[in-house]
Amino acid sequence: MRRPDQQTTTRPAPDAAPGPGPASPPAEATGPERLPDATGAGGPTAPTGPGPSGTGPAASGLVGARPAGEPTAEGALAPYLRGQAADFLRSLRLHHEHSAPADAGGHDAAEAARALRRAARRIGGTLHTFRAALDPHWADHLRAELAWLTGVLAREHAYANRLTRLVDALHRLSGPTLPAARSVRAAGEGATADAQGRAALGVGTARAAALLERRLTLARTRSHSAALQALGSSRFHAIADAVALLASEVPPAPGPTGRAPAASLLEPAEHAEQRLLTAVAALPPDDTEPYNEAQDAAWHQARLLLRLHRYAHEVVLGAADPDLTAPGHALDLHRDAVEAAAAAAAAARTPRIAPATAYALGVLHADQRHEVESARAAFRQTWPYATALTAP
Repeated sequence: MRRPDQQTTTRPAPDAAPGPGPASPPAEATGPERLPDATGAGGPTAPTGPGPSGTGPAASGLVGARPAGEPTAEGALAPYLRGQAADFLRSLRLHHEHSAPADAGGHDAAEAARALRRAARRIGGTLHTFRAALDPHWADHLRAELAWLTGVLAREHAYANRLTRLVDALHRLSGPTLPAARSVRAAGEGATADAQGRAALGVGTARAAALLERRLTLARTRSHSAALQALGSSRFHAIADAVALLASEVPPAPGPTGRAPAASLLEPAEHAEQRLLTAVAALPPDDTEPYNEAQDAAWHQARLLLRLHRYAHEVVLGAADPDLTAPGHALDLHRDAVEAAAAAAAAARTPRIAPATAYALGVLHADQRHEVESARAAFRQTWPYATALTAP
């Protein structure tokens, strides 16, 4: 599944010491989503061996009693989780310091909220992937609460970015020329249609931009109020208390599972990688229709699985995989374009809007769907592994 010159991304190199200490991952800002189910999508798992008592690569050297002082799975996970918990608490303090009653002038608060979501996502992703090494009841509860928090905090940021993206696209589309037509037309017919389209688009652009600004600004204001309410709720304070305890103590799994050697973390990490590779291999081919919105879900799933794999890579190898930065960015752009196209389509369904406004929103929707197509092409070009990118 990989190029010959690339090693397994979640397994240390042969000459590296096992159980590297995790380091703080790079910054990232993304929208709200729900982590995939812990059982994973269908498909084969990576050949990681039959488990702690097996003979595969993940179980080498694990048979029999462990030498005294050998790090455990809980001990290997604890530094990473504690670091993310410390980042969460630090971002929470900065958010409280920079929060303002009004929405305007809250740039520092927005940056702190992004850092807060970033740490919460990494904690939740780690609890999801390495659940077997931790107290399952505690891990499931905290992961669900962190997913709720990140979803609430991300909506305001998502609406603001969506409005900026759509208004900028409208200004670009209403320029001196329209984008090149995707269908083949006669030269005279194409010139006439483009002239008519530019005239209609010029009339409807301002009204379409005003309609989008009203809708998305209202949604952003409501999301801002919901975020402030969530941050002052007892539910959030319970999450903050749980993360504060995580910064000092990581509850291991009961029984011998929690005392398994640190090398046992390779199996769930490679399982997360295999789920990603399977999802990427099942993505629709690149010659599919960009307006087929039913295919968006497969790409969203691949984005979530890529995120889980990246976090597992940070835990096991101590740093992010630089080869996955560009594919992850392409999938983020894909998500943004899909949501922007949906917002344009929803605005076009507003009752009693002028035909010119509806036309401008239709052109905007088509433009964003072609941005979806461009993001998919960018992902295929930057995907670093030799995984088939078309469905069988």
